[in-house]
Amino acid sequence: MKFFRLLTPFLLTIVAVLCFAPAAWAFCGFYVAKADTKLYNKASQVVIARDDEHTVLTMANDFQGEVKDFAIVVPVPTVLQKEQVRVTEPKIIERLDAFSAPRLVEYFDSDPCAVTDSVNLPAAAPRSRAVSQEAEKTSDRSLGVTVEARFNVGEYDIVILSAKESGGLETWLKRNGYKIPRGAKQLLKPYIRSSMKFFVAKVNLDKFEKSGYQFLRPLQISYQSPKFMLPIRLGMINATTEQDLIVYILSPQGQAEITNYRTVKIPSNTNIPLFVKDEFGEFYKSMFQTVYTKEDRKVGFLEYAWDMSSCDPCSADPLTQEELKQAGVFWLDDNSGSNLPASPSFRRPSPKNNVFISRLHVRYSRDKFPEDLIFQQTANSESFQGRYVLQHPFQGELKCQAGREYKQSLPKRFEQEAQTLAKLTNWNIQDIRNKMKLSIGDLTYPWWENLLSWLGLY
Repeated sequence: MKFFRLLTPFLLTIVAVLCFAPAAWAFCGFYVAKADTKLYNKASQVVIARDDEHTVLTMANDFQGEVKDFAIVVPVPTVLQKEQVRVTEPKIIERLDAFSAPRLVEYFDSDPCAVTDSVNLPAAAPRSRAVSQEAEKTSDRSLGVTVEARFNVGEYDIVILSAKESGGLETWLKRNGYKIPRGAKQLLKPYIRSSMKFFVAKVNLDKFEKSGYQFLRPLQISYQSPKFMLPIRLGMINATTEQDLIVYILSPQGQAEITNYRTVKIPSNTNIPLFVKDEFGEFYKSMFQTVYTKEDRKVGFLEYAWDMSSCDPCSADPLTQEELKQAGVFWLDDNSGSNLPASPSFRRPSPKNNVFISRLHVRYSRDKFPEDLIFQQTANSESFQGRYVLQHPFQGELKCQAGREYKQSLPKRFEQEAQTLAKLTNWNIQDIRNKMKLSIGDLTYPWWENLLSWLGLY
């Protein structure tokens, strides 16, 4: 029996791998670490490049198991032909993840006794700114299922199905070697009522072995539809726990947002204790869970929004035009329409130069996300990123009045950092203070002993 996983037109729990110039930020710090998708055990990733009604969707894989057991079913709005489907490299999604991941940065206080024109303090929140292989079309009238197209792309055998009722589709899939999860029949009904088609892909083992690839590559599909959505209900069939979904939306306009659930910015631009530098992954996971729970587990979080031509601070280099093309961007001057199928039904968009990325993070479960995700593009080009600041105190001798005032201000600052961290993560405040004691105690300057005493830590 084939292992079967139901997915969505704009992908959810994507099936699996074997191993697998905006407004100024006025930033003066240094990038230290990032919180990418490697933090999560079960994280699906989807890239959606969309302009007008044209969509290029790239589906990353998170399935772990035998290649022979890989299979997906994705509802799609139209019948796809071979030229609308291709495979791409996992590296492109890894690049988008690294570029847009929430990040940790650090600053170093200047000598308060030195006369300078400006002090290096943390920046404020950002300011705005025709099938080659003839398809065999057959119909099983007793089931109401029609094979609209059948073709091979790379290491995948693909079938496009239409169906009149969910029971017939379920039976067809079972007859063809797919093990259907319990509950699939009911969840298939609304997609059939909406006249959606079903993109079914499985691995061609001979082609995979000959290819020499160690991984199953992401699938990328192109289509034209007024629907800008990500059906997640089918993906929940296989889910036993909460699932993390990262959606990278690429647009020539501005930020993208979810319309049928609230889109909330992740907490950002806060100062946290120095010891978090060694625990940033755990910090971010705890913080995300805390705010996710606070929002009653039914919102989408904006983790990053920025023009793709720059970044500040950069956790990875911006993608090149060739990489953007591989990610599905089809509207740039030098490759306008190159990722769209050569079909007369497709109206070509006008070439543009801008690419804006929105990184949306949804943690979903059956009870909190009963509806498929609906997106919209906006003209909001304000820059945003999940950014967390380490502020290193000045460690030299301080003999001036300004230096004495600076020393007196530090206990309050450190306590505020501790309180902020406790509030963001629900970590125990005394444990935080103890860890701060250890990190501060590593400093060798004599006056720190007095500071630790003020803090009640020495």
